[in-house]
Amino acid sequence: MIKLRLKKYGKKREVSYRIVAINSASRRDGRPLEELGFYNPRTDETRLNVPAIVTRLKQGAQPTETVRSILKKAQVFEQVNG
Repeated sequence: MIKLRLKKYGKKREVSYRIVAINSASRRDGRPLEELGFYNPRTDETRLNVPAIVTRLKQGAQPTETVRSILKKAQVFEQVNG
């Protein structure tokens, strides 16, 4: 199963995340199928590749709870259903 999850990178106490499409059996920082966006929790900055995310969701990818909340804030789910 393909999951949309966060991949951790950066220094200690200065962590940022990439939103990636990855096989659910892979480890957290393993090789992703595709990088779909960026999230910085310290500044609450997000950059999303919305067309690629919509494509992955239509193919049946399941977002984790954290990624789901980020996508809700960016109103991505309206584009999937609409």
